[in-house]
Amino acid sequence: MTTAVYPGTFDPITNGHSDLVSRAALLFDKVIVGVAASPGKAPLLSIDRRVELVREVLADIDNIEVCRFDTLLVDFVRQHEATVILRGLRAVSDFEYEFQLAGMNRRLAPDVETLFLRPAEQYSYISSGLVREVAGLGGDVSEFVHPAVQAELKRRGC
Repeated sequence: MTTAVYPGTFDPITNGHSDLVSRAALLFDKVIVGVAASPGKAPLLSIDRRVELVREVLADIDNIEVCRFDTLLVDFVRQHEATVILRGLRAVSDFEYEFQLAGMNRRLAPDVETLFLRPAEQYSYISSGLVREVAGLGGDVSEFVHPAVQAELKRRGC
């Protein structure tokens, strides 16, 4: 059984994230969506709320599990007996940072492979940060996020 971990802050989860998870679920026996605490990023949503939203958004995908983590990614991966770290690449600008992360993770855990997936073209420009900014300025984010995420952003005055 091959298990992949898709880590991220998911603040909030976007349709781009959902697209990657749904496609990864076809490639792997199990996909663990690891919601990172990321206190250094000062997330808008609490870790518990982000986990709840990710579970709600991805509820129709059978072979996934959603877990929070606040440890080193490779330790989280090993804890769940995964062999793959899944990362999304939206644009060339993502590559340099993701390449550095993959190199460090390989150094720390040579037995774990990093796999990059591109989201569908209609999601390639969406990021959680842009969604928060557009919502915060009163823009319509309905085509970028699940209705539950849109409702949460509205509830928070974004």
